Amino acid sequence: MSGLLATVVAYLFGSIPFGYLAGRVKGVDIRTVGSRNIGTTNVFRTLGKGWGAAVLVADMGKGLAAVVVADAAAGGAWPVLAAGAAVIGHLAPVWLRFRGGKGVAVAGGALIGLMPLASAFLVGAWVVIVAVTRYVSVASIVVALAFTPLAWALGYHVEYVVFAGVVSALVLFRHRANMRRLAAGKELRLDLRRGRGRRAGGGAEV
Repeated sequence: MSGLLATVVAYLFGSIPFGYLAGRVKGVDIRTVGSRNIGTTNVFRTLGKGWGAAVLVADMGKGLAAVVVADAAAGGAWPVLAAGAAVIGHLAPVWLRFRGGKGVAVAGGALIGLMPLASAFLVGAWVVIVAVTRYVSVASIVVALAFTPLAWALGYHVEYVVFAGVVSALVLFRHRANMRRLAAGKELRLDLRRGRGRRAGGGAEV
């Protein structure tokens, strides 16, 4: 398999909407409930912790698989390109008319494959921030902001730093509505005990 083919496969695999499929198994169109997003957080709130955890693992697996396959097929810079393709596939899945999730879980899986040392810092930080604040969006925004400078500080090659910058920009762009709700005090907290979102000051769903 060539690097280019591995990258195309990474996009198609990244496009698999596991959150949407989980909702269909439960008889729910995840795009019509909660935040109407196909990502892990909405699945967690809408379908419960078990389904949310399963979708989180599956979405992270998409990013990790993209890196592993491209590395085995071609090596070089192709794993980085395939990782980016998997993230784009999740953001704009061909199967759902290019309306997907926010890419954090897929990027996290790709990060584990590409930059294990950076992933240890960032995934750990994400977990701690969610546990302390119960704001998934805050954790995702902070990690996105830290990704590029951390990749540079740890001495990764330029293609990895560029990957970090592009992915961070995409994640921040997809969280712009969350930023507005945070500023207005209307963002939902995550109820870790019951797998639901709880309003922080009222307002719209995440």
